[in-house]
This record gives sequence, C-alpha cells and structure tokens, in this order.
Amino acid sequence: MLEDLIEKLKQNLDEKRFNHSLGVMETAAKLAKHYGADIKKAEIAGLLHDCARCMDTFSQLKMAENFGILLDDISKREKALIHGPLGAVLAKLDYGITDDEILNAIKIHTTGDTNMSLLEKIIFLSDFIEPGRCFPGVEKLRAKAFKDLDEALLDAFDSTIKYVLDKGSLLHPKTITARNFILMQRESEEHEKAF
Repeated sequence: MLEDLIEKLKQNLDEKRFNHSLGVMETAAKLAKHYGADIKKAEIAGLLHDCARCMDTFSQLKMAENFGILLDDISKREKALIHGPLGAVLAKLDYGITDDEILNAIKIHTTGDTNMSLLEKIIFLSDFIEPGRCFPGVEKLRAKAFKDLDEALLDAFDSTIKYVLDKGSLLHPKTITARNFILMQRESEEHEKAF
C-alpha cells in the first residue's frame, strides 16, 4: 500500500516537495519506533502531510470551499496554512485514507493544536526536522527529538513563533495554545510529583 501511495504522490508534487515528504515519512517512522507509536500510521501521515501543498492558492481556496472546510480568518490570509486541513480531505478522497488519527495529524501539522496525540506530535516535529531541513539549531533539535518529544516540540513551537513574528506575519492561535498546553501539562505533572 505504501508503495502505491508514494507513486501517486509523486505525480502530484514537485520534486523538492516530494523529497521533503519522503524525508518526513522516514523521520516519522524513526520517531514512531522510538516512542512506541504505530509506524505504519506515522509513515502514511508523514508521506501525505503535504499532499495539497503544490496547488496554487486559488485552487486551494476553491477546493476548501467546495469541501466545506471552514477556514478561520488567519488561515484565509496566511495561505500556507490551508494545505493542512485541505490535505486531510484529499488524503481521504484521493488516497483512500480513512484513519482519523492519520487525517488529523495531516490536518494540524502546520499549526499544532491543544492536547496533541503522539502521532500528531511526531508528524509536526518530523516536518520540522526531516533531513532536508537546514536552519541554525536543527541538529540539536533532531537529537532532542529522540530524548524528549515534548521538549523538542516546545523548541519547534518557539522557533515557528519567532519565525512568524520576524516575518511580520499573522500567528495562528493554535500554535500558541499547543505550546501553552504542553507547558501547563508539565507544570501540573511537576506539581503532582511535589505532593
């Protein structure tokens, strides 16, 4: 099944995005194995996370409207955020993926969300640290991803927030709530240990 998905995806993405998707798939499989998540689900979600990425903005907006995807005001203005929710629908319709966990990981891979599942965390982080990514601190983050997933995720959120602010772009509130959720969860766990 994975080979068929790879062949189909190759027809729909440019070479750079296709190679990125393969990198995310491989990274997701390694993280899934390390943390005891479902490796097959991680491979599929990693492979298909950007299946809607290479469409032009007009097509993405039109398809989102046709599929009844409710885009918030920020996603309508920050067009790079559309491909997550749209990709989840296309993964289902065009690639035959029916697993809700996989679809949700694809849906939120650009913003994160509150109370992310293990698979969602793995896909978000794999997209961030796959072998083709090159930014200051990526090697450190790759190492951290295999030591403490939540800590690596916090670093990824911090980096994303800083990047968006530096660009002067709109920051999606889901990224902030995802980050805050992990911090509050950790604080609660530490509080419980103290008593």
